[in-house]
Amino acid sequence: MNKLEKFSSDQIRIVSNTAAVAEDLVNNFYKMSQSQWFGRRYDIKTLADLKSNEIIHGPFAQVVRYEGKKRDTTLGSSVYDFYKICIQDHSVLSVLSQYPEIKLSPFILYIVAHELIHVLRFCKFFQNFDASSNEKMEEEGRVHAQTRKIIETVNLQGLESVLNFYKRWDKSF
Repeated sequence: MNKLEKFSSDQIRIVSNTAAVAEDLVNNFYKMSQSQWFGRRYDIKTLADLKSNEIIHGPFAQVVRYEGKKRDTTLGSSVYDFYKICIQDHSVLSVLSQYPEIKLSPFILYIVAHELIHVLRFCKFFQNFDASSNEKMEEEGRVHAQTRKIIETVNLQGLESVLNFYKRWDKSF
């Protein structure tokens, strides 16, 4: 198997800073308090920190659900869902090389905001994680529409190119 291209250290900094902005935007849009937001159990990782079963080809990111449990407890009631947003560096970098008008920061802003909306919708039971393929496709359209609504007001150079790239998914457009 070919070695997959990973983000550089400079790109990782951009991803990290942009992910923090995406968290704030999604948090503000859904009007959640800090305790509600940080109470969500998720993490965001790039290719360097992904397990082999978390690496996919095609999509730019995926949400993987794990079962978490508080330490030193055997009670079933202490089990919770933990979500891992797995950014696929190789897929993101491939798009950046194919579409020079798309820049890393606005692209990651869209990707992370999109995946955070999925996590929020799973946590609030608006969407079943184990939905059918048809339900998942419908959910993708809803989440793309919400993502656009959240980030289209952000003043970030290059964002328009990203929004144009995703038009085909946004059912509200």
